[in-house]
Amino acid sequence: MELFRIKHDIPFMRYARITTVISALMFVLAVGALFMRGLNLSIEFTGGTVIEVHYPHAVNVQNIRASLEGAGYHDVTVQNFGTTQDVLIRLPAKKDMSSATLSDEVMHVLKTQDAGVERRRVEFVGPQVGQELYEGGGLALLLVCAGIMAYLAVRFEWRFSIAAIVANMHDVVIILGFFAFFQWEFSLTVLAGVLAVLGYSVNESVVVFDRIRENFRKMRKASVPEVIDNAITRTMSRTVITHTLTELVVLSMLFFGGESLFYFALALTIGIVFGIYSSVLVASPIVMWLGIDRSNLMPVKKEGEGVDARP
Repeated sequence: MELFRIKHDIPFMRYARITTVISALMFVLAVGALFMRGLNLSIEFTGGTVIEVHYPHAVNVQNIRASLEGAGYHDVTVQNFGTTQDVLIRLPAKKDMSSATLSDEVMHVLKTQDAGVERRRVEFVGPQVGQELYEGGGLALLLVCAGIMAYLAVRFEWRFSIAAIVANMHDVVIILGFFAFFQWEFSLTVLAGVLAVLGYSVNESVVVFDRIRENFRKMRKASVPEVIDNAITRTMSRTVITHTLTELVVLSMLFFGGESLFYFALALTIGIVFGIYSSVLVASPIVMWLGIDRSNLMPVKKEGEGVDARP
């Protein structure tokens, strides 16, 4: 299915050096933000207390957050949980104070504002559990990258594998850089979004790589840049359809999904935008500079092959 067809190939590879320099600068800025500011980790990683409360009527979470901050509870996260009557409160751990005592104090503040509030559950996440989740999340990222690299190396050729993994890590680091620079909360939900972006980005790379491999068999007199330019141009209609529809769904979660889905959708939004960019203007130039040519993709016929099968 195509919304439009471009008659003349767009010379993407002519501008490969410029786009690569831009990508490198963005990558360096993202890494700098990670080192200078670090990620604003949620209590799932750092440890803290989670309190679920229920109100007899719809409640404004901004008012609850303001009352808790006014009582001295800073870095508190307040969000609706399922309905507008159920609220989830996350607080960082306090020294010399148990989760039960902290929960009682928070409930005292909430009851001062609204006597009908009920406490449903209290959970405590210890620092050791948070450290295990942090290490597990990092391990999950590494395993996903290794699996993608192995898959592409088997399906295509090692040059495609390296190009795709560099492009994917480019997307991941830039997402993390945004969260570090703006100090957005990085939770397990956001980590799930980053892992989803990895799979989404590699899917776009596979589509372009498939067309490049097909073009090498069809465009026998074309140069490598011409083959890649044609592959990207011919997949643009599909890219526009796929990413536009996906972005509409993600933006609906971003604007209407509530606070619990906001940062998850934000990570996906950033990842989709940069996933398109990296698949076209990061992965493809790397494949070209690694020296891909027709001989790497065409099957090699051995001398005398098929002689034994002759009658």
